[in-house]
Amino acid sequence: MRFKVIEREEFTVVHFELESSISPEILQKLKPPKVDGTKGIILSGRGPIWLYCYLCHYYHPTKFIATYDPRVSGAIVVESHGQSLEVGEIIKVKIDEL
Repeated sequence: MRFKVIEREEFTVVHFELESSISPEILQKLKPPKVDGTKGIILSGRGPIWLYCYLCHYYHPTKFIATYDPRVSGAIVVESHGQSLEVGEIIKVKIDEL
């Protein structure tokens, strides 16, 4: 599994790519990249729901967490610890252009 981190002023994109099939045991050794918790984070990549759940829990202390969905041309906020964004809001961004 490979991670790519893209820094922006208001958020950090953590994009992942699976190099092969993975099983849940990978979570015991997985080391996601460190990020600036004062900014939000956008998770991007194709993977199982349990991986997304793990990453959301791992990045819980950040300002907000959003998951990228190209079908809505943006990232949907799924967790927010500030007043700037609410759960369900869409951050307009195209990951492939970053």
